[in-house]
Amino acid sequence: MPWIQLKISSPAKYAEQLGDMLSANGAQAVSFFDAKDTPMYEPKPGEVMLWPDTEVVGLYDANFDMAAVIKRLEKSRILGKGFAHKIDQLEDKDWEREWMVNFHPMQFGKRLWICPSWRDVPDPTAVNVMLDPGLAFGTGTHPTTSLCLSWLDGLELKDSTVVDFGCGSGILGIAALKLGAKRVVGIDIDPQAILASQDNANRNNVGEQIELYLPQNQPELQADVVLANILAAPIRELRHIISGYCKPSGKLVLSGILDNQAQEINDLYSQEFDMEPIAIQGDWARVSGVKR
Repeated sequence: MPWIQLKISSPAKYAEQLGDMLSANGAQAVSFFDAKDTPMYEPKPGEVMLWPDTEVVGLYDANFDMAAVIKRLEKSRILGKGFAHKIDQLEDKDWEREWMVNFHPMQFGKRLWICPSWRDVPDPTAVNVMLDPGLAFGTGTHPTTSLCLSWLDGLELKDSTVVDFGCGSGILGIAALKLGAKRVVGIDIDPQAILASQDNANRNNVGEQIELYLPQNQPELQADVVLANILAAPIRELRHIISGYCKPSGKLVLSGILDNQAQEINDLYSQEFDMEPIAIQGDWARVSGVKR
């Protein structure tokens, strides 16, 4: 079953209450994580200890109406309208439990390999992306990332400019650079993603070719290729922004979309793009096209 997660940063005094609110709004599970690097000491008997800055994470079925959840949460006294949050795909559970064991070199298309930074590459002559995703999404194990990587491998990217909208670990943008792109602009709402993307770009010797921005600082440009591996809701809501990054005759790929959402997204973007056949892998889909 595909899953997504909702992350909210909170002072410790509100964290448990927020966890209860997520549960009341359909979360299958709620977890608490340190939002900073704060040490914790042994709690007293019966005492529940939370970090001063706590990340509250709710786990949801990927079909769940998250827009409705956000609207209900905005009515709370604690959060209010427009509260900061992030919704993203959850990595495969095997990866969650034993990531360094289960994350092995993977081939996408004919040329491209994604290799954990702690393992030897199977084919030194291939296009190898060395990856250490850290806390940001994107390893290649999730079908949405896999679909995008295979699509990228089939392109001629020499000297192209690429926008990676929702860059996560930087895996797609770095793969584009290794496949011949000249410049990548990565955008993400999560500062951890910016750090992970830069670290991974440096590890692959393309750190000077990638530019990374939070949304409030994102530049104006039109690119040859636009990648957006996020989720269906922001792909719908941010259509004009995402489409605006793509120049005429430029290529677009969208993922993070469930297979039962793909046709709707395809039809929406067909207003500006000549769409390619929808690709399906498991429960997830890839939508792509060329801008008219």
